[in-house]
Amino acid sequence: MHAWPASEVPALPGQGRDLRIHDTATGGLVTLDPGPVARIYVCGITPYDATHMGHAATYNAFDLVQRVWLDTKRQVHYVQNVTDVDDPLLERAERDGVDWTALAEKETALFREDMTALRMLPPRHYIGAVEAIPGIVPLVERLRDAGAAYELEGDIYFSVESDPHFGGVSHLDAAAMRLLSAERGGDPDRPGKKNPLDPMLWMAAREGEPSWDGGSLGRGRPGWHIECVAIALDHLGMGFDVQGGGSDLAFPHHEMGASHAQALTGEFPMAKAYVHAGMVGLDGEKMSKSKGNLVFVSQLRREGVDPAAIRLTLLAHHYRSDWEWTDQVLQDALARLDRWRAAVSRPDGPSAEALVEEIREALANDLDSPAALDAVDRWAALQQESGGTDIGAPGVVSRAVDALLGVAL
Repeated sequence: MHAWPASEVPALPGQGRDLRIHDTATGGLVTLDPGPVARIYVCGITPYDATHMGHAATYNAFDLVQRVWLDTKRQVHYVQNVTDVDDPLLERAERDGVDWTALAEKETALFREDMTALRMLPPRHYIGAVEAIPGIVPLVERLRDAGAAYELEGDIYFSVESDPHFGGVSHLDAAAMRLLSAERGGDPDRPGKKNPLDPMLWMAAREGEPSWDGGSLGRGRPGWHIECVAIALDHLGMGFDVQGGGSDLAFPHHEMGASHAQALTGEFPMAKAYVHAGMVGLDGEKMSKSKGNLVFVSQLRREGVDPAAIRLTLLAHHYRSDWEWTDQVLQDALARLDRWRAAVSRPDGPSAEALVEEIREALANDLDSPAALDAVDRWAALQQESGGTDIGAPGVVSRAVDALLGVAL
């Protein structure tokens, strides 16, 4: 599967700072020191309805992570998956009377278009669950043969008790885990499971549903969590720098994935930091496909909204915060974009050197994009009020905003 084209990231004078970011597993800030190649895995979409503003906010957060690392002169090895076979996709296809593969391909193509318009840097490897199945099967077999998995009526389940570190990502108690498991794709009430929280690794073929040759596992399809584990281990290996996604993935998805990988390899941890973006709401509820309360990037684009303004709307909120989408936040972003473009349209202005460092410091401090926007606002206000004599300063500001915030002025 191919990703989307990369926008050019301008080179800036000087060098950025190492990133301090909130790690869900430890509950505090950690300073990441990835070495010359930073490794990041971000969980992708299930392509039955893309791309709503909650998706955009999540991918914006991890785009900033990449930009901070690139500014430190590191390379970035970014991997993202597409869950192109799963119950919600199959259910939507049946509801709409369309082929599930056609639906997945259509929505994935639209997602690529949205990411391109928003200037999100693409992953080096963009892998679908279906194409990953040949690598998933042997991992499930290894877990089963090692006693970390068991069969139940043809399905294969992972035993959470096989990983002594289980629970170390989300730090939830058993009752909270059970509740979220039921809400987020698990089956804690299925009779015969060793532990209600045990997640499915391999689903035996069901009549009328797609299935693949699973070798000794029989025909079937992979569970949700093992999909990402197989892709991450194949392309990044254990101990990569950041596992990312929305806050609703901390449990069960990232918790289970970490345990799968740790049971497979005997190594800990799967990722050095588990980083989670907040939820975007609409009309008082979390924006989600199941609720149908979605604002789509593609719809805004069709209405003529500048993608740079959409991106500024996202950047105006700290990535870990939950926030509400309103017409007003978009109007504020459009006004800000106009001010910034007017400010950089002149050949000279106030010195930009301090501003570049302010943006760098704000982003290095747990991706504090609102502080970075405030810094650019102050520079633009000075430009408007009194101008300046630094020839080329507006060009430096324009390149910095592009390189570090992904906004083209």
